[in-house]
Amino acid sequence: MPLPIIVGTDGSPEATSAVEWAADDAARRGLPLRFVSVVDHWAYGIPKFPATLADPLTVHAERALEAAEATARERRPEVEISKEIVEGIPARILRDRGREAEEIVLGSRGLGGFAGLVIGSVSTHVAGHAPCPVVVVRTGWRDTHARVVVGLDDSAECDPALGYAFEQARLRRATLRAVFAWQLPVHTLAPEIAYDVSEVREARQRVVTRKLDTWRRLHPEVDVQEDLVYGHPVQALTEASGDADLLVVGSHGRGALGSAVLGSVGRAVLHHAACPVAIVRPRAA
Repeated sequence: MPLPIIVGTDGSPEATSAVEWAADDAARRGLPLRFVSVVDHWAYGIPKFPATLADPLTVHAERALEAAEATARERRPEVEISKEIVEGIPARILRDRGREAEEIVLGSRGLGGFAGLVIGSVSTHVAGHAPCPVVVVRTGWRDTHARVVVGLDDSAECDPALGYAFEQARLRRATLRAVFAWQLPVHTLAPEIAYDVSEVREARQRVVTRKLDTWRRLHPEVDVQEDLVYGHPVQALTEASGDADLLVVGSHGRGALGSAVLGSVGRAVLHHAACPVAIVRPRAA
């Protein structure tokens, strides 16, 4: 039984955009959808209602799930759908659901259980901690460019993001643009050190080509564009997102006790990217 794509939904326009994106992705990948609505009474200072009374938050969650199912069935009737209402804190519940998900899809901002939270409050927590890819979708997205962008560096942590990006490009029949942003090293204690810029760039180019060659052999049908950009990764990836249908980045952050958190690049592109963003971190062994 394949793992589902889990969608956090609360009935907001942002959540509806996440439902639409997830339905398309589930159809492409042949995966089931599971809609999860989290009821958080304590966020509003509301105790649980007695069984004899209607709980307005639960009623709202039920309606949100019904709306999500209707949207998905109209868009992709072939996709298998299940629904779930859970009591708790949205970020924690959705993070933990990552253990039983192929990926988690969220809107960039929500209402209901997500009310009052600035962009990324739930999304960045889930993206930084869930053991599966997390996709954050803004309202108004449209697949119009036939291009997937992936952020690339020379670390092993970016390999899961590369694998995810190649698979997305293959299924979408899209071009994959691999962006490697680089800067000259800064030695504040030895400013007299000089660098040959062309030599440094050539070394970076070798890293990019070597990294991509493995995935090219696995997915020879994917058209890959190598793009070395001199500058900060956030700026390079944000600009590249302007004509992309999906931006894929790895998550390199680490917490003080070794628990994963969302790195600075991932956090920044969630705020500024012009297209849906997939945060992909290595799955725990």
